[in-house]
Amino acid sequence: MTLLALAELAHGVLDPAAPVLHADDEGVLRGRAVFETLRVYGGTPFKLEAHLERFGASARRLRLPEPPYGEFATTALAAVRAGGQPDVTLRLLWTAGREGSGAPLGLALISTLPPDLEDLRSRGLTLAVVRWAPGALAGAKSTSYAENIFAQHEAAEAGADDALLVASDDTILEAPTSNVWFREGTRLLTPSLELPVLAGVTRATLCELAPELGYEAEEGAFPLERLLRSDEVFLTSSVREVAPVVAVNGRAVGGGSPGPASAALQLGLRAAAGYPASDE
Repeated sequence: MTLLALAELAHGVLDPAAPVLHADDEGVLRGRAVFETLRVYGGTPFKLEAHLERFGASARRLRLPEPPYGEFATTALAAVRAGGQPDVTLRLLWTAGREGSGAPLGLALISTLPPDLEDLRSRGLTLAVVRWAPGALAGAKSTSYAENIFAQHEAAEAGADDALLVASDDTILEAPTSNVWFREGTRLLTPSLELPVLAGVTRATLCELAPELGYEAEEGAFPLERLLRSDEVFLTSSVREVAPVVAVNGRAVGGGSPGPASAALQLGLRAAAGYPASDE
């Protein structure tokens, strides 16, 4: 992905190459920062208000000052306009600021979308199971993301596209940057938010869309083996949207090809965003 535009709460739109983070920023030194990533469709950030609400919840978990929501929304829209492209990724960042300063730093970054999203959706993702012991900040969008990245690297070393994080008792949790779903007939099952998983904005959107598309969304604690025996598996996130899964640990799931629910939900998500079904 390529950075197209950068804006700071205090100074507005900046040159994307401008230095904005000091070496002693606590987000850099100690990971005391939170972020949100969302997709922009046709120049409009999708579910911006919901993302800002989660942004604030993450900040409270890290004992950061409350983000100024109105300023972030204004700055985000200015960054979108400065990016000059209608379909991009928007990332919001809120750090504790320079060590001991008590002055937080807020940024909005606009980047191009990953180039392979539609190809991955067409062929389906492969996952590798990674045993996971969530920390105290599970469910918060903290920039302390090293463990998540490590899980993705571990999956890549196993020849998979991404990791499926599973608790020690084989309860499925999530992927490093996505929520996990599987289908049994017309039931769409996803780990409960009572588990240490992220409350995905796309996840919530699909829970609302499911009944309109003939499916029933159900949350709970589900064992890995149940997912492996299911009719279909897919991941959801703001940037990936709905991404079908075709294999877990080299074992085909859902017949080894993208399933009908992920296709229907992708269409429904794009319709909710007021956007065409495909990037192509």
